[in-house]
Amino acid sequence: MPQPLSSNAVLYAILSLNSEIDLQKEYLDSSGLSGEEKENEEGILDDLEQAFMEFIELYKTHAHKDKELPSLDDLLNSEL
Repeated sequence: MPQPLSSNAVLYAILSLNSEIDLQKEYLDSSGLSGEEKENEEGILDDLEQAFMEFIELYKTHAHKDKELPSLDDLLNSEL
């Protein structure tokens, strides 16, 4: 049985995914991708956003148990 993820693992995953989503959006906005390439990159963005939301839900569970964790707003407004 796999071990549950620690609060730190979830926290850093959220920060990393948030940064990666921003980079992916910048890439999509700034590049001259062909139709198929753009579609593939948009699919990657969708996957990143889905993973981000899943980790947000995990974080909410951790934050409910550990009141010392920063709020989601504080977490997302911090820098890696």
